[in-house]
Amino acid sequence: MLEPPELETTEFHNMVTVAPEMHAFFERVEKAARDDTRVLVRGETGTGKELVARALHRMSDRSKGPFRTLNCATLTGDMLASELFGHQEGAFTGAIDDRKGLFEQADRGTLFLDEIAELPLNLQARLLRALEQQQFVPLGAQHPVSVDVRLLAATHRSLRLAVDADEFRQDLMYRIRVVPLFLPRLETRTGDIEALTWHFIGVFNTRKHRTVEIIDPKAMALLQDHHWPGNVRELENVLEYAYVLGEGDALTPDELTPELRGEPPPQQRTRRGDGQEGDITERGASERQRIVEALEATDGHRTEAAEQLDMSRTTLWRKMKEYDLD
Repeated sequence: MLEPPELETTEFHNMVTVAPEMHAFFERVEKAARDDTRVLVRGETGTGKELVARALHRMSDRSKGPFRTLNCATLTGDMLASELFGHQEGAFTGAIDDRKGLFEQADRGTLFLDEIAELPLNLQARLLRALEQQQFVPLGAQHPVSVDVRLLAATHRSLRLAVDADEFRQDLMYRIRVVPLFLPRLETRTGDIEALTWHFIGVFNTRKHRTVEIIDPKAMALLQDHHWPGNVRELENVLEYAYVLGEGDALTPDELTPELRGEPPPQQRTRRGDGQEGDITERGASERQRIVEALEATDGHRTEAAEQLDMSRTTLWRKMKEYDLD
């Protein structure tokens, strides 16, 4: 059985690591925080992009000002425009009163736009003007509002490829990608799977429901061998699953999730194309499990999950319906 090793972990604004790759990354974050320059954080889902944005804000001269966040993949149309720029009463259906947008709420502080590659093209033009002029017109209003806001952005996609696909404005990319920071994925962070495993176990032990003191070497091997598409967030979820459903002071392989143990998910029933119920094939069960894992790793964000699965949102929606995942 493995006992907690003596590791010299570093905690940097709620990011825990022993990896030299992360120490080098933290140095770049500290340098970027010294100036008001716009920063784009690139990183896979679950790597901690918002934690990086919060660190940049806390270490900047704007640290006493507000910090506002928005995931651009969660809203569309008027709701997204209203969230960013605010609206006046009656600007659209459901606008029952005046509302300040995040740009105005973040005045003299920082606005963080996560998954900025998902921002619709029409809103990209409005965002570009707001950044260039430091002012904007709320929906339904007649007069511009002036603000002093530092913009930070993040994406798991390449903006250059999005520009090539006519999905993102090139001029906006140059405005927000002044300093790109590339956040390493968990699989490439030397020593961090083991270090974070013990870190999260220590956090869960404070719940007093169970105290895990040792780890079965086979369980650690399974954790080390997994490729972690959901990165740190997925690791935390897997360990919480094991902590909650397991018993005793040892974390064992049978307490880990089925996908880490290499087991196929239980056979389930689904509707065939003729409307009749039938068993999911082994291939279908594997595909269903991949979809479940992607949705869990992205907190249910279908756009991110579809990107991770290399399929369109329409295909993902159809397969979710086919596998009864609605």
